[in-house]
Amino acid sequence: MLTALRHVLEMIRFSHTLFALPFALLAAVMAWAAPSPAGQRIEFRWVHLTGILVCMVFARSAAMAFNRIADRHLDAVNPRTHSRHLPSGLLTVRAVVAFTILCSAGFVVGTLLFWPNPLPLCLSLPVLGFLLGYSYAKRFTLLAHFWLGAALMLAPISAWIALRGELVLAEFADLVPPSLLGLAVLLWVAGFDIIYACQDVDFDVRSKLHSVPARLGVASALRLAASCHGAMIAVLAALPLSAPQLAFGPVYWCGIAGVAILLLYEHAIVRPDDLTRVNLAFFHVNWIVSVALLGIGVIDLLT
Repeated sequence: MLTALRHVLEMIRFSHTLFALPFALLAAVMAWAAPSPAGQRIEFRWVHLTGILVCMVFARSAAMAFNRIADRHLDAVNPRTHSRHLPSGLLTVRAVVAFTILCSAGFVVGTLLFWPNPLPLCLSLPVLGFLLGYSYAKRFTLLAHFWLGAALMLAPISAWIALRGELVLAEFADLVPPSLLGLAVLLWVAGFDIIYACQDVDFDVRSKLHSVPARLGVASALRLAASCHGAMIAVLAALPLSAPQLAFGPVYWCGIAGVAILLLYEHAIVRPDDLTRVNLAFFHVNWIVSVALLGIGVIDLLT
């Protein structure tokens, strides 16, 4: 049983939950820090923090497991992925399907931790459907990278809605701060997913899968990824300007500069003629970017 659990956690790369979780937590801190039109702040409650953690973990786990199910036949014939858990037989399809259903149910049930706010529960199935739908996107659209980005974009927006449901319903403009943060996440994820897809450009072409590298070539794909990351920095810079009630200060601006430097490094180590450091860029640099943004946001808003 423990071996099977270890294989499942390896399959979904559980440790990479850190990619999206910090943005949900940053949106939560923003939601608690931003005053309402009447000048009041949302009360911090441990049950809400628990709800964000539970929903994030279950939603990402369900999406990753479903992705492995959907891609198992492609993974089996791709030299880079043929040793993954389903193609290699370390896990059965039945076990992964059961895990996906369990995590999906856990996500929906987790939204009840925000009750009496009904929005998380009402939106849980559409959100889950969008997350799972990404697994088939590369079969029919070049925008698959941006679909993945939009899926992670939902993390900060959903956390904000879960905490400020009544305010969102009363004034739709209340969604501007998390939407800008979410847009930054979309651009960030789309950019690094394009970089990651460069590894499979030949396989995607042979298999008639849709990806930016397969359509535009590696060099143009890397330029588009760099453009996405440049736009991400611009959106992060626009966030405090469009939400002065959050009172972001010098720490935030220094943090954005640091993130820009990290992204420049990411693009400096990945070149069209040398993709050997894609994993370094994808897993290590992006992990630092995600956690760093949470850290600077919390420090700036709570001190």
